[in-house]
Amino acid sequence: MRFDLVDLQLFIAVADQRSITRGAERSNLALASASARIKGLEDALGVALLKRGRRGVELTAAGESLLDHARLVIHQVDAMRGDLAGFASGVRASVHFLANTSGLSEHLPKALAGFLREHRDVAIDIEERESTDIAAAITAGAADLGFAAEHALPDHIERFPFSEDRLTLVTSRRGPFAGRRRIDFQEAGACDFVGLTSATALQVHISKHAARLGMRPHFRARLRDFDAICQMVAADVGVALVPEAAARRCAKLMPLAMVRLRDAWANRRLVICARSFKTLPRPAKMLVEHLRAEAV
Repeated sequence: MRFDLVDLQLFIAVADQRSITRGAERSNLALASASARIKGLEDALGVALLKRGRRGVELTAAGESLLDHARLVIHQVDAMRGDLAGFASGVRASVHFLANTSGLSEHLPKALAGFLREHRDVAIDIEERESTDIAAAITAGAADLGFAAEHALPDHIERFPFSEDRLTLVTSRRGPFAGRRRIDFQEAGACDFVGLTSATALQVHISKHAARLGMRPHFRARLRDFDAICQMVAADVGVALVPEAAARRCAKLMPLAMVRLRDAWANRRLVICARSFKTLPRPAKMLVEHLRAEAV
């Protein structure tokens, strides 16, 4: 049985779009050609891959299985192309790494910088995602490694602990709760907030839990990094939720008070994860070894 990479890429596009027409457009193929290729796949495999209806297509059980394998194959081919193309630029390999907001801003930079200094022929393609999205991407084989909150990972994803991440309320020293050591997040519901931009993975996480508590926080400002947020808080613009590591760092330079949250969701165990550490490409395995040594 032989598979054409164009067929697999087309099948992924059709599955993502839930439409042969839109899948064909995304793959830059004529509709007739795309339909013939999908039919050829089904004939070669001897099973139906799609259920066709007036509203588009749905995957059969066999189609779901093929989609999982097709994503893995295309990911490996893309990794191979990237590694080989890197020879021309002096970088011989790359690692696709997904990380949540806290990881990118507070926990990973120093460790990744150390790895890149030691391995000048390896590049890291790092992208910010929410922990649940990282879990889905790792499961689908769309990335080599992830850095995520452990509670968001299904059991089948392999992982090892890297650090702890507690979300902490910061306020100005003359602001609300400045004299408190711990509060429930819901107590801060009436406060003005300073936060991250709404598309940021950590802000999505906070917003979900606020919604579950029936809260609709009012944001005076939304910024892109924790230092800027803490500067606003120190100026008494509002309160903010930031990782404890960022709060401690900023509190050394700014007039801030830190208040821990009692809420269980505010305490997160951060892990390095992969679909299978044993089957990773060698550059990714090298990075895993480095991160294990750097884990707190």
